[in-house]
Amino acid sequence: MTFIDFFAGIGGFRRGMELAGHLCIGFCETDKFAIASYASMHLMDNEERAYISTLPERKRAAEAGKEEYRHGEWFEEDVRQISAGGIPRTDCWCLGFPCVDISVAGRQLGFRGNRSSLFFQIVRLINGLEEENRPTYLFIENVKNLLSVNRGADFLRLLIALDESGYDAEWQVVNSAGYVPQNRERVFIVGHFRGRSTSEVFPVKGADAEDTLFQVGNYMPAKKRKNPNQGRIYDPAGIAPCLNSMEGGGRVPSVSLPAFCDMSYGTGLEVSEMAFSLQARYGKGACRRKRETCGVAVPVPFDGTE
Repeated sequence: MTFIDFFAGIGGFRRGMELAGHLCIGFCETDKFAIASYASMHLMDNEERAYISTLPERKRAAEAGKEEYRHGEWFEEDVRQISAGGIPRTDCWCLGFPCVDISVAGRQLGFRGNRSSLFFQIVRLINGLEEENRPTYLFIENVKNLLSVNRGADFLRLLIALDESGYDAEWQVVNSAGYVPQNRERVFIVGHFRGRSTSEVFPVKGADAEDTLFQVGNYMPAKKRKNPNQGRIYDPAGIAPCLNSMEGGGRVPSVSLPAFCDMSYGTGLEVSEMAFSLQARYGKGACRRKRETCGVAVPVPFDGTE
């Protein structure tokens, strides 16, 4: 399918859709740093990325946000300013609209808030299209609290808006723990345009063993615990665990890579077969301890000779 990535952020929806074999036609995002990251990860070629990396850090976002790096792909900055007639025709619209007013971490204004109510800008655009030009699918994501904020009235408003725009909806709360070592619940909604032959998507079950992360070792064994969190090393196939900003202690998950260059002070160039994790302290420069968790994991070219 072809799809458009609304409220694109840095392209999480796009990455998943492309891995599933679908083609992105364009995206919409307003944050300049997210736009720069999106272009760098999904649209630039290696030469363009290399050029961006030579610029001072304070200039990289502005440069990466230029139109030339989007290579003709459709783009709009503000969903409130888009005209329905200017949107390219696609099979699917993906949107993880803002959760700021819905999340339990906020004031839970729901659709009364200025951010989360941007969902209805998408409804406006859909209703501005002739029925034959409307996407066959809407792929929507938000926090689990969307189902219950304002006692469920807002979710009902969402379903009514989809229904009036010609879409039958199905939804499911999916926990990332079924796929990666992280507990994060999100509600996914799929809208099917009424009258077109579409098949149900849900329920989605947890991944089988071939799709889950595979732990290949642990470099910090503990006497009291067979498999402590510290020191876990994961196979690089599939989705890797997040690298976070924990300061030292070797508590961050690591990923097995072909080689790892230890850049610690006084070590010289020491290469090991297992990578240590990159942490926030990497930006502070080289440290004085051997095999400290600062370094660069690199692929090793191999031509079959010693």
